[in-house]
Parts: sequence; structure tokens; C-alpha cells
Amino acid sequence: MKSLLTAVAILVGMTLSLAAQPLAGRWDAKIVADADYSLPFPIEFSERGGQVTASFFNGDERVTSTGGTFKAGSLVIEFAHYDSRLEATLEHGVLKGKYGGGRGGLRDFEARPHTAKTKADVGQAPEIGGLWDIPFESVKGEKAWRFIVRQRGDEVSAAILRVDGDTGTLRGSWQGDRFVLNLFDGARGSTLEIVPKPDATLALSLRSLRGEPTAYTAIRPDAARARGLAAPDDPAQHTRVKNPAEPFAFAFPDLSGRIVSNTDERFRNKVIIVNVTGSWCPNCHDEAPYLQALYKKYRSLGLEIVALDFEDAEQLKKRTRLPAFIKKYGIEYTYLVGGEPKDVGARLPQTENLNTWPATFFLGRDGRVRAVHAGIGS
Repeated sequence: MKSLLTAVAILVGMTLSLAAQPLAGRWDAKIVADADYSLPFPIEFSERGGQVTASFFNGDERVTSTGGTFKAGSLVIEFAHYDSRLEATLEHGVLKGKYGGGRGGLRDFEARPHTAKTKADVGQAPEIGGLWDIPFESVKGEKAWRFIVRQRGDEVSAAILRVDGDTGTLRGSWQGDRFVLNLFDGARGSTLEIVPKPDATLALSLRSLRGEPTAYTAIRPDAARARGLAAPDDPAQHTRVKNPAEPFAFAFPDLSGRIVSNTDERFRNKVIIVNVTGSWCPNCHDEAPYLQALYKKYRSLGLEIVALDFEDAEQLKKRTRLPAFIKKYGIEYTYLVGGEPKDVGARLPQTENLNTWPATFFLGRDGRVRAVHAGIGS
């Protein structure tokens, strides 16, 4: 009997010890895409008053959760603005569970407390920092993308900038014969391998969680122009309006169902930014805080911002992600629901080549479009 009681005491002690293991701090995590591809990334937890916050990273930018708990070794973290959730169990120092929901489905998740990696002798990294072009004919009519690289020794961060936005900031290092970079920010996930070539180009291999690796070539812009290759699209010229002399018209419901129109009194004699957006779009998440900051600073001077949101059919019925998106970024400007992304052209018939998420129209006090910007960034 004594030995049985001792065994039970040891088991209870082990259970309590595991449950009490601290969660706060940086962890080395991975998401499993399929049998031959797992995406590594950092995740950071903090605990306060029984509540847990988790942060993914997009370069130096934190992508924080909207709520979470950690009880008896069981972790539940909400990213309501992504319509996603992390559920995991801590056993023997390892978190294992699932992450996802909504459009992306659920994927296996695993994380261990961060350990500083010993710097391997992988030789001196070649210099690749600066601007590059990626010749590529996209379905949006582009002839090239921009590739931006920042380098410090063997450490590199990089992003591919398309006319509709970017890949997010991938980070990594020189691994002997190539740079290997990764990103997972809760919505976007990908690995980029960069191999410098003898002809002063870069061989790129980009793999996202949703597909097989895709190969690209990067070339310095001056070399691309010398070879007669087209430059990346100008985001100020990609999308247009058919008749700039016409006032830009919109009439859509807000989240309560009330129709809001460009002819409403609140917009009279105001400068208006009309933002075509969607809570499913990672670059729209990137952009929303900047629009809110702009609105807060200039609304007293006559600025109005109107978001025209286009959501997938499921979210138009559920209405869960969009309210969380608005709450997460503290959005105070007018927010209207335009329909599904496939309907954007029909719902905004004054536009031409409107195929980027986001897209922004700048209206003068007379309601006419003065400028259009496709995507986010410059």
C-alpha cells in the first residue's frame, strides 16, 4: 500500500509540475503543411491575470492574439480577426496541437521553448541586399514584381512586392550555398530559398503552405532595363476610373444593415478616401492601422474614410471575422459591406482593372477621383 501511495504522489507531482511549467517567452514553432514540408517560425507568449497573449511575427511587427487561456497544460488562443484559433497541450515541455480555421483549415502545430542556435561555420554570405526585379507575367497584367532585400552579414530579411501588396517579411540566414528565409504571421506562411548565381542573378524558390515550390529569377533593375525587360507596375496607374469627371458613387449597407451612400450629408464637401478591402486579405490587415491613424489625425480637418468590404460567402453569413477585424484595429471610420470579392467589378462599375486587395480611391471635395492606388506600399 505504501508503495502504491508513493507512486500516486509521484504521478500527481509530475502532473502538477507539467501544468505549472511557464509558458511566457519565445518558442520555436512549426506548422506542418504536408508529409515533406514543415514551416518553422517564432511565437511568443505572455501571461497576465490568467489571460494569455500570443504573438506571431511579420518581420519586426507583432501580430497579436485577441484572447487566450492556459489551464492545466491546455492552451487555447484566439485570433478572431483571422477567424483562427490555436489549441495545444503542453506535455514534457512540448506544445502540440492544431492551428487554423476559416479559409485555411486546421494544420498540425508544434512548439518548444526557444534555444539559441550555435552559429555554424557556413562560410561568408554573398552580398544581395537592395532592390531586384522578378520578371513575371501575372494574371493581373503585371510584367514584373519588385524584390526587396535587407542584409546584415549572413542575416537577411526580404519581401516580394506585387501590385496588390507583398508576401510579408521573410527572415533567415545563409546556409552554406543559399539563404533560407521563413514567415508565418497567422495568415501568411512561406519559405523562400535564395541562391546567388554566377551571372549576378538570384534563383528563388518560394513555397507557401498552400502549394508546391515555385521558381523565379531576380535581376537588378538596371540590368533588367538594359535587357529590355518591363519594370514592375506603377500602383498609381494600375487601376483607373472610366470617367474622372464623374463623382465616385457608392451605396452599401453598414454592419447594421443601414444603407450609406456617397450622397449622404456626412460626406458633403469632404475629402474622402474610399478603400476596397476584405478581412480575409493579409495586406488589408497591414493597412488598417495606418488608415485609422490617418483618420484620427485628419478627420477634424474634413477627411472621411469609407471602407468597402468584400467577404467570402461564408463570412457574409456568419459575420464573425469582420467585426473582430474592426475591433482589433480600433476602426472608427465608415465600414460598409459590398458583397463577395468576385462581385467587386459589378458593384463598382465606374472602375477599370480593379483587381487588387486592397485598392484605394482618393476623392476631392467635389466627389471626383483625384488618384487611385493599387495594393499597399509604394
